[in-house]
Amino acid sequence: MFRRFLQPPSSVPQPADEPPPDATVGETATVRRIVARLEALPPEEARYLAGFAYVMSRAAHADLHISDEETRVMEQAVVDLAGLDEAQAILVVEMAKIQARVHGATEDFLVTREFARLATEQQKLAVLRCCFLVGAADESISSEEASVVNQIARELDVSRPALNGVRAEFVERMSAIQALRRRSAPR
Repeated sequence: MFRRFLQPPSSVPQPADEPPPDATVGETATVRRIVARLEALPPEEARYLAGFAYVMSRAAHADLHISDEETRVMEQAVVDLAGLDEAQAILVVEMAKIQARVHGATEDFLVTREFARLATEQQKLAVLRCCFLVGAADESISSEEASVVNQIARELDVSRPALNGVRAEFVERMSAIQALRRRSAPR
């Protein structure tokens, strides 16, 4: 077994059902087409989309983990928001997730404030709604997730009443409310 790993790549036999190493050329072309399409967006739209995806990733990463369910919610939001196809949405969300994981602490405030400059009040509320949706992907919004969304709202300069209006849509998915209901349920 070790010999197989220590041999030069050209002498390692390829299983019959696996494509040869240079088969990734087609995948690379696909990625390049997606990137080209994203680059074709007007710069302001591309910045807005990048900020939107990053802010959602920030909310998803509140508990230091981004689940597959959260990822799917973010991808669908990007599809709905920008009219991108699924492959492009996956690329945008993956890039945002990587940035949130790697640069989170230093970039969170800066990216959110930049997004605030680009977004209308309705767009700010839409990203907050998406942040709550991401948190609720597992049917329960943790206190950490709710706290991050509150912080995002402050950085977006969203008023407390406006934030409360969005939060009210998700009150039954708040983990604290769910815990209260379980404790007060008749036994």
